[in-house]
Parts: sequence; C-alpha cells; structure tokens
Amino acid sequence: MPLKQQLTDDMKAAMKAGEKDRLGVIRLINAAIKQKEVDERVELDDAAVLAVLEKMVKQRKDSVSQYEAAQREDLAAVERAEIAVIDAYLPAKLGEAEILAAIEAAIGETGASGPADMGKLMGVLKPRLAGQADMGLVSALIKKKLAG
Repeated sequence: MPLKQQLTDDMKAAMKAGEKDRLGVIRLINAAIKQKEVDERVELDDAAVLAVLEKMVKQRKDSVSQYEAAQREDLAAVERAEIAVIDAYLPAKLGEAEILAAIEAAIGETGASGPADMGKLMGVLKPRLAGQADMGLVSALIKKKLAG
C-alpha cells in the first residue's frame, strides 16, 4: 500500500477512535505532502513522501533541543510525541554495520578512492539509504572511510 494511502487510512481510523493528538499529527503530515505536491506540481511517490517525513522529524528534533535549552519541557514533550507518530511511518533505521556495507558497495561501484570522491559517493548512497539512515552519520562514516 502506498504511504499516502496508509496515512489517509490511519487518519480515518484516528478520527473514529477519537485520538486527537495522533489525528493532528497525521493532518500535519498530509498538509506537508500536499504543500510539496502543489509547490512542485507533481504527485509524490513513497520516496518523496519519506523525504517529507524525514524533514518533519528533523525540524521537530531541532525544536526539542531549543525548547530544552529554554527550559520548556512541556513544549519539548509535545514535539517528542509528534516525532513518535511520524517515526511510525519511516522505515526501520539501519545499524552502523549495514551502513558501512552500503558504503563499501558504493565505493566498489564508483571506484572512489579519496576525500575528493565524497560527493560521488553521497550521490549514490542518498537515494538508497533515504529514510533508513541518518545522512549525517553516513557522511561522517564516508569521511572516515575515505581518509584511511
């Protein structure tokens, strides 16, 4: 089932169950997807929907850190609850060993040998690992691998 259809079905289920908080988050997700579709005049596929979800999680994590710095635990808790709902739609995260295996495979494909080939590797890995790995961690692992 496409991710957009799953979100619509879950929204209906949340309405029927009276889960106001979950329903609000799913509506935010649908609004973000619709906004991207209108802006770009395209129908988003699952990969693009995952990118929207990852962006939403990143925004909320930034908000949590800012709220904690301002000692507003009540607002940080709301953001964490939203992250939990959004995370349910993201695929399981890969472990460091699996990411390293993907990096090794990409190095074999591209023939990357040094730090100058970082962009080439990221270009290959980003679509493969979308939604499954933190790209910051992937970048750090690539740097470490190419440095020696």
